[in-house]
Amino acid sequence: MTTLCLTGQHAHHDVYAAQCPCRAMLDLLANKWSALAIGALEDGPRRFGALQRLLQGVSPKVLTQTLRRLEGTGLVDRTIYPAVPLHVEYSLTPLGHSAAVPLRLLRTWVEEHIDSFDNTAQGTPNSTPCS
Repeated sequence: MTTLCLTGQHAHHDVYAAQCPCRAMLDLLANKWSALAIGALEDGPRRFGALQRLLQGVSPKVLTQTLRRLEGTGLVDRTIYPAVPLHVEYSLTPLGHSAAVPLRLLRTWVEEHIDSFDNTAQGTPNSTPCS
């Protein structure tokens, strides 16, 4: 479904159009760490350390970059509580909660179907068991 473009750069939003601003948002949401961070925040606010522990394998640098991008697009709020040391929490905005719905469906689909993939093909997920 296409809608009228509010940027005035083209007649409607179409993710297949090279200049459509939807492309940047699709790139952000299709990013592994973005999708997982949004999922981790679905149940409520979390501190940076809690997010890093939950998102096994993400480096502090990449998590910081991901959270900044999500905050910059209005999907995540960053709240600083005055304390020593500072207490910072990340939470989903209403827009972030709406983006979480299709991402949750995608994560669930992957978990349910991962064993159906041919793991011997090049470029497909490996067969390392989950812990």
